[in-house]
Amino acid sequence: MRLDKFLKVSRLIKRRTVANEACDSERISVNGRTAKASYNVKPGDVIELRFGHRTLRVEVISVSEFATKSDAPAMYRELNAADAAFNS
Repeated sequence: MRLDKFLKVSRLIKRRTVANEACDSERISVNGRTAKASYNVKPGDVIELRFGHRTLRVEVISVSEFATKSDAPAMYRELNAADAAFNS
């Protein structure tokens, strides 16, 4: 699944066009590398989203074409600083 679509389906970003713009402006990275909107997301990928002064790191758990509002958080898990050091 494309990165921009994953961000929308998982509800990390509300709209796919906003996700696409975030990728174009290099505010999204996957596994430590700046990623394009067309990047193919796989379980195990670590996505980092930069919003102003806030940075959100998540690990992809599952990839699904559709997800209800209640199912969306099950697609990823948030990583804190301790998890990031552990996974590096």
